[in-house]
Amino acid sequence: MSLEPVYKRVLLKASGEALMGAQGFGIDVTVADRIASDIAEARHMGVEVGVVVGGGNIFRGVAVASKGGDRVTGDHMGMLGTIINALALATSLRKLNIDTVVLSAISMPEICESFSQRATLYHLSMGRVVIFAGGTGNPFFTTDSAAALRAAEMGAQAIFKGTQVDGIYTADPKKYPDATRFDRLTHQEVLDRGLAVMDVAAVALARENSIPIIVFSIHEKGGFAEILTGGGLKTIVSDN
Repeated sequence: MSLEPVYKRVLLKASGEALMGAQGFGIDVTVADRIASDIAEARHMGVEVGVVVGGGNIFRGVAVASKGGDRVTGDHMGMLGTIINALALATSLRKLNIDTVVLSAISMPEICESFSQRATLYHLSMGRVVIFAGGTGNPFFTTDSAAALRAAEMGAQAIFKGTQVDGIYTADPKKYPDATRFDRLTHQEVLDRGLAVMDVAAVALARENSIPIIVFSIHEKGGFAEILTGGGLKTIVSDN
């Protein structure tokens, strides 16, 4: 394992559920602070970091649609949830003196800056952590798709998908203890096997742009930096 980071510019995708901690809803500030400390460690290594956070700890648009509501309105509500999470994570990073900016796909100038690729590249060049909020700004697209899209736009060398487990398994290891973890897969194998690591659109977009997806546990303190230097438990999805 090298002490130097394998990647110099990455996109971290964290689920909204990760911010809940042991709570059933909302944001556990201690968890947000711990994730922020992992991002700060990566920044101190010289890695440029973009972040996409989901909104499932606050609201899921598909929940509205499943009960007969309007999916578009539901997805807009979910986008607002991601903005709340982005602001919370930005606050945790700033407490660590990490220069951070939130860029939203939905214009909210009183709260945060609006997303553009130009603004993203500028803030990264200034050494800031860039948190992308509001998903893609469009209904019917998940924050996984937003992560793949923003990764392509920022020129990320890899997408780091922080999950509840330390990689991609043949089945849910929490339900099936005999499930085995993959060390490496191709994007096409993920699609062919129907492995639910990211949605189909996200995996396809990552494949088209030759961006590896690295799946690891978001709950291991220091795990992000360890994997950045080539260590740790993870699954690498790459066609190379």
